[in-house]
Amino acid sequence: MSRAQQPSRRHVLGAAVAVAVSAGAVSAVPAVAAPAVRHGGASGRPVEYHAWTSYTDWRQGTAHGVRAVAGSRPGIVIAAPAGRTDYTDPHTGTTATWEYATWTSPVHRLSVPATEVIASWNAHTPEGTWLQTELTGTYSDGTATPWYVMGRWASGDQDIRRTSVDDQSDGKSSVWTDTFAIDDASTGLRLVSYRLRLTLYRKPGTHTTPTVRRLGAMGSDIPDRFTVPASTPGLTRELAVPRYSQEIHKGQYPQYDNGGEAWCSPTSSQMIIEYWGARPTPEQLSWVDPSYTDPQVCHAARSTYDYQYEGCGNWPFNAAYAASYSGLQSVVTRLTSLTDLETLIAAGIPAITSQSFLKTELTGAGYGTSGHLMTVIGFTPEGDVIANDPASVNDDAVRRVYARREFENIWLRTKRYDANGKVRSGTGGVCYLYFPADPAPSQHRALAGVGVR
Repeated sequence: MSRAQQPSRRHVLGAAVAVAVSAGAVSAVPAVAAPAVRHGGASGRPVEYHAWTSYTDWRQGTAHGVRAVAGSRPGIVIAAPAGRTDYTDPHTGTTATWEYATWTSPVHRLSVPATEVIASWNAHTPEGTWLQTELTGTYSDGTATPWYVMGRWASGDQDIRRTSVDDQSDGKSSVWTDTFAIDDASTGLRLVSYRLRLTLYRKPGTHTTPTVRRLGAMGSDIPDRFTVPASTPGLTRELAVPRYSQEIHKGQYPQYDNGGEAWCSPTSSQMIIEYWGARPTPEQLSWVDPSYTDPQVCHAARSTYDYQYEGCGNWPFNAAYAASYSGLQSVVTRLTSLTDLETLIAAGIPAITSQSFLKTELTGAGYGTSGHLMTVIGFTPEGDVIANDPASVNDDAVRRVYARREFENIWLRTKRYDANGKVRSGTGGVCYLYFPADPAPSQHRALAGVGVR
């Protein structure tokens, strides 16, 4: 999202919070746990990220038509398709026949019984292929969820329109674009375990295949709060991350969420992709008007656009776009403090954070937003946050310094007031992390320190 205050599923979650508060109840999403429920697993963190990435991991799943491949980046590919199916693209009306194969993960029991779960994946989808990610789980009352679609994705848009799926609910939980959420967490209901399922698709009669190299999910039970504890500054460092403004793209390609005014997420993604040395090829950029500055930002917007959400802010789609570049991997997770970000920055890993705030809540921003992504690249000697904020008038103005206490609160809180005094939801520390496929030892340690392996 951007500072344009466009409606989103985050507003839907915020409306649920407002309804619960007005009724004298606990907010719905993200929600306060019932008093008997303890936040945090064995580590004490209210967040757990788990992934399948190794050859052994892929061999442990249930395969129908896929096989595990070894190498420096193990994964799964179509071997002998399990069958054929027709798919009617809801955004084009086109029906096509596809061969498919499936891989289903073992059951993963959450160390943090969760109110929310966000899946993410790293994959290569050549032309003529795509994939679907689904989630099912078991509630703390012993009942099971249905299989929920968490995304239909391809790196390009020539075969299908990548899309989330609306109107998925069983009366206990729902999927809001990219986020599984317990409908009323004040009851104490939680998701205690889950499985993920991948379905790989390709055009019949071909030997082309998607390759999936990472599949994971972040489960969390973030305590509901308007303010968060302050962390103590512990690092002075600034990373040399490219600076790109979304604002210079106003009016460009309005079919992708009304143009650059709403491109904070892909613009932030592109900054970090290029920090790691990756970049679209001239061929990939050939569709962009050559008169446009920073055409790679236009490409990132097109490559992250969710045709159902009608925006470029789908969190897993941004992460998947980043990992479509050779040598990069990505996750969507939650962090718990600016100390976590300091751990990453110390190892040379920048991060993309999601936050909502009033103009008066973030000194120097000059705007308010119902949802905005920016890139944290370092910390000043005073501990303040150095961010590449794409909501800037031009590339030169992107680097900002924001007060530590203000930034930490607007990023980590789960409840806030909008300009009309209504209670809305906050993202509770959501973060995209993009990092090398073969991290250095210090980067491994830093990632493990924030729960990513």
